Amino acid sequence: MRLVDLDRRSGLVRLAEKGTVRWQPVSLDLAEHLYEHAHARGAVLSTDRLLRYRNGQPISSRRYDHLWKRIGERLPWVAAQGISTHWLRHTTLTWVERHFGYGVARAYAGHTDSPGSSTTTYIKADIQDVADALSAMTGQPHPLATMEGTPGVWPMTIRR
Repeated sequence: MRLVDLDRRSGLVRLAEKGTVRWQPVSLDLAEHLYEHAHARGAVLSTDRLLRYRNGQPISSRRYDHLWKRIGERLPWVAAQGISTHWLRHTTLTWVERHFGYGVARAYAGHTDSPGSSTTTYIKADIQDVADALSAMTGQPHPLATMEGTPGVWPMTIRR
């Protein structure tokens, strides 16, 4: 992600993955922290990458592998349960599917355009549906969320 891929006011990040580009809702707190992180570490141009090392260089995808290895060394239960970025994605999508349905989980994951069974042709969710799920999961309001009522709370418990 680059500075241009962050819309702090709307709580969105532009993701380029698996051959597609899409806007993904994120909490306003996360958007603001990403912006502050990028600027504190030297990102100035709109094309500068958001996530950076202390020396100002953009991080690589291998950085996540190294971080999870270090976390697992300090917290053995993380290593024992195989917690990783992919694990967090899977757990998040499972929660979204259980609370908001299959269509919203597909949209949250960015799988809305992938071919599937004929049933998936009729199961659609939009960015507001994804924002509703995000708001419920984080307990924070989101500018694009349309749900009425009190946001839920992330009900995940990690057993050690």
